[in-house]
Amino acid sequence: MGLFRLLFWIAIICAAVWVWRRYISAPKAARQSPRQQDAAPMVRCDHCSVHVPQAQALKQDQRWFCSQAHLEQGTQSGDR
Repeated sequence: MGLFRLLFWIAIICAAVWVWRRYISAPKAARQSPRQQDAAPMVRCDHCSVHVPQAQALKQDQRWFCSQAHLEQGTQSGDR
């Protein structure tokens, strides 16, 4: 009878740990993993080649710029 009682309590403890890991720890792990859908589209500045979020970039024709100064200066000549 003692062995049955010991196995019963081991099964209860294992089930409790499983439930705790499944329902308590899972949401925290899900919050830590970044999602690809949440990433903002990036564009490259046509003057300095720095990548900036598209929402913060300035567009002129088909070219993107990271700041008003680079927009006014235009495309940089020379090697990039």
